[in-house]
Amino acid sequence: MPGLPPIGAEIPCSSIAVGTLLQIGSDTVQVDLKGGFKHRVEVNPDDPVNSVRMQLVGLRYSAEIPGGGTVTLEQHDHDADPKGLLTQTQQFPPRYEHRVDLSICTLTVERPGSDPLVLTPKGEAALIGWLTQFPPRGDLYQLKAPVEFVDPAKPDDIAAVLQKFPAKVGGL
Repeated sequence: MPGLPPIGAEIPCSSIAVGTLLQIGSDTVQVDLKGGFKHRVEVNPDDPVNSVRMQLVGLRYSAEIPGGGTVTLEQHDHDADPKGLLTQTQQFPPRYEHRVDLSICTLTVERPGSDPLVLTPKGEAALIGWLTQFPPRGDLYQLKAPVEFVDPAKPDDIAAVLQKFPAKVGGL
């Protein structure tokens, strides 16, 4: 179908998420995450005509925490099954839904005087963009729902919550 990227293509997307809200313990901070991601396009056997799977082959965002420290969101599992998806929802004018899988990422929080916290998502984590073209050119992506992060050694204790992640993707 015209409009979907070719199978095997690797597509980098720069991104900035100004005003990202992150709760770390009892503190809520607002940071400007900068970075981006790269996908490899793969066949979607469930719907090969209208969509393609988007295998994450690199994702990294980072920001300074007000008052000191850094926060980094990055891909940690490079061999996971592709859960990202690009679906053409309308042919004319073209419309797409692009789902970026964040469940294979870690959130690292480094603050002065503390050991780094390396956290994983507790459940599903997805960033979704509604697009009129692909690759995106300055389009806004948002979280499907807030993402809870836990220390893998303490999976029942929520250590951080990514509450708002307004990522402007592509064309930067």
